[in-house]
Amino acid sequence: MSRQDGSDRQTTGADVDDTTATMLHIDMDAFFASVELLDHPELVHLPVVIGHRSGRSVVTAANYVARKYGVNSAMPMAIALRRCPAAIVLEPHMSRYAEVSRQVMGIFGDMTPMVEPLSIDEAFLDVTGARRLHGSPAQIAEKIRARVFAETGLTCSVGAASTKFVAKLASGRAKPDGLLVIPAEDTIAFLHPLPVGALWGVGATTEQALLGLGLRQVRDIAHAPLEMLQRAVGVASAHKLHDLSWGIDPRTINLDRDEKSIGHEVTFEHDVTDVARLRSELLRQSDAVAAKLRGNGLVARTVVLKLRYADFSTVTRSRTLNEATNVGRRIYEEVAASFDVLAARGIRVRLIGVRAEQLGTGDGAGMGLWDDDDDWREAELAVDTVTARFGRGIVRPASQLRGGSAPKRDVHPFGTPQGEGE
Repeated sequence: MSRQDGSDRQTTGADVDDTTATMLHIDMDAFFASVELLDHPELVHLPVVIGHRSGRSVVTAANYVARKYGVNSAMPMAIALRRCPAAIVLEPHMSRYAEVSRQVMGIFGDMTPMVEPLSIDEAFLDVTGARRLHGSPAQIAEKIRARVFAETGLTCSVGAASTKFVAKLASGRAKPDGLLVIPAEDTIAFLHPLPVGALWGVGATTEQALLGLGLRQVRDIAHAPLEMLQRAVGVASAHKLHDLSWGIDPRTINLDRDEKSIGHEVTFEHDVTDVARLRSELLRQSDAVAAKLRGNGLVARTVVLKLRYADFSTVTRSRTLNEATNVGRRIYEEVAASFDVLAARGIRVRLIGVRAEQLGTGDGAGMGLWDDDDDWREAELAVDTVTARFGRGIVRPASQLRGGSAPKRDVHPFGTPQGEGE
């Protein structure tokens, strides 16, 4: 719908009636890049790209100057640097982004408890109950924008509307550093001129199907026979798109947003064929996933292996456990079993990842009289304690110290601390 470089920016005038626009969508502007530029103010007016300067890296973020050259997040770094050879590449610092995100979300929470974070840099807020204390929706939005800037040095854009869907569209249109209010009575006038790609759920394939039927704007979807939409995109999607085209979105703030999965993955600088190295990486990722599960008081019933080959084809293999776990060794053994089947045919791997799904709360201890993972769980909990005190990497699995495959189950799971002999 809107260009990522802010060239079609639209903001609200002072006389807009915001009474019905109580749903806010707040999105930080070029968040990762903006956080990095706090430490490099001399680069603010130059094209800046966040990522690793390597052939296999992708763009994590780009400031608005770089976006004017057609550089966007998730773009291969090589392409980004061809489009903008003068771009300055800065390494990402995820812990710093998380720290600033917590600060920003705290500001949102000071205005209203009705906050639904969507990601590290955006959230929905229902300010219906905050109006008596903080003013109208537009006034609340401006207070938040002013406070975020004063306390972090960062800007954010806000969309205010009567529904989540329209509020999110409005915040995108207000970028960067703007506020756009869409009163309920103006919803149709705002939506109908937009391209069909502005509707949630319309990806490239669906968009082509709709364009093939001559449906180019949201108004075309709104007035199209439902049967035509159903033939093009299916019954469920047809009803959803028809409702959205008329601004119908009954969703409210969700205050119970449990993580649906926890995972780690890595893209290699060069394709890897060494099975031992890949298995070692799987062990490292399994331990990292398990540590995050334990840190959040979660267990997982399903573990997933993800591989992307040299030709960019991607496969996933999932295995569901009899009992949920947060033990790294159990996760590793399951994904390794899937990996061994695929590796038997010979592979060239570009990306490898481990993911835990079907999450629930618990400590991971087995319910039976005999728990096969008890020794490993005890060892990993001990590592958690050491990590909390001294930092990650003080104690690692023996296979990661030697670079070989994972130890057999009858070998103690962890090697000697770094710096000591074997």
